[in-house]
Amino acid sequence: MSDMRPDSGSDDSGEEKDWAAAKAFFDNLKTNKPRPNAEEVHSASNIIMSDMRPDSGSDDSGEEKDWAAAKAFFDNLKTNKPRPPKPRFAVTIAVSSRTLFDMVAERKIYEEEGLEKYVAHQVEHESEPLAPGAAFPFVKALMNVNSRLRELYPDSEELFDIVLMTNNHAQVGVRLINSINHYDLTIERFCMTGGKSPIGYLKAYMTNLYLSKDSEKVIEAIDQGIAAATMFTADKQTQLIDTQLRVAFDGDAVLFSDESEIIVKKHGLDTFFEHEQEFENKPLAQGPLKCFLEALGKLQRKFYAKNERVNCPIRTYLVTARSAASSGARVLKTLRTWGLEIDEALFLAGAPKGPLLQKIRPHIYFDDQMFHIEGAKEMGTVSAHVPYGIGQKYHKGTLINQPAKKE
Repeated sequence: MSDMRPDSGSDDSGEEKDWAAAKAFFDNLKTNKPRPNAEEVHSASNIIMSDMRPDSGSDDSGEEKDWAAAKAFFDNLKTNKPRPPKPRFAVTIAVSSRTLFDMVAERKIYEEEGLEKYVAHQVEHESEPLAPGAAFPFVKALMNVNSRLRELYPDSEELFDIVLMTNNHAQVGVRLINSINHYDLTIERFCMTGGKSPIGYLKAYMTNLYLSKDSEKVIEAIDQGIAAATMFTADKQTQLIDTQLRVAFDGDAVLFSDESEIIVKKHGLDTFFEHEQEFENKPLAQGPLKCFLEALGKLQRKFYAKNERVNCPIRTYLVTARSAASSGARVLKTLRTWGLEIDEALFLAGAPKGPLLQKIRPHIYFDDQMFHIEGAKEMGTVSAHVPYGIGQKYHKGTLINQPAKKE
């Protein structure tokens, strides 16, 4: 409790009394078990209140009420900073430190001089903010959406929640925190694993999307059923607006499964066209990013409910190499069956995607084919490779199916 106590310089004497009352409340809690000493309490201070809740089989209903009251106390603590939403309601975006910030020089030190030199360099320069990375404009746009949602729904927990997910050493965390505060980013949840893979924590954080520079970690995440992509920095800088989040998706092997791409590669375009027309009314199976589009749609509908469709700060795009007349209907009917909307659908019939993406200027574009990623990068689009489907060296044929979060 003492570590969480407000600054003694606070002008809010009422809040100081609240903390004193809360401390007295905890000191007098009844329990049949031996009470921990101060050292044990301090070591356990990071345990979440809900995890400390007594066994539901306990006969002490008074103790159950005590814990409910304590949890309500923490839930209602006042702060001037926006509180992160509860994970079970939020759209959780996990980003690595190398996608959020430009750490190319630091990475070079790590690769050439080793971990100790790398950590020492980060500690020595921890007061210097890192430069923005590929995911930085995307994160800023997410936060703008949150601001708009809070204006319309002050008490809503249905917001974007950004988690910094990194295998960095904890000592490097000081520079990351200083950089986040320098740019006024609302990122309160960190996971720093000290050289271990952070992928095992993604489900615990209830992650909707994971973005990393490490393709192996992205593959590992997709294999565990998490929507994920490897981010690439654009070859040239493009001015992006942060007042509207723009997300562009490829179709096959991204939003949808790779079943149609398999037919193209095995039997050619003519057979593919015939197949798509024959099965026009049969929805495609879902791909690895379908759940993220679903999450975006859920937040869009909150704006629509307030008559903000025209001014919605989220806009989605389908940018596909499919031909509209020959194979487009199945795609649109699949989205309709899923109950999902795409704001703009661009069918390019094999034409390059780069020029269209340059016009859209999305904060992120997802595609499963590296040649499309390269073309988009050359035209100034921040792109994310989804290593899924027949177009990859890695392919297990696993379809992604994330459990739904609570409404």
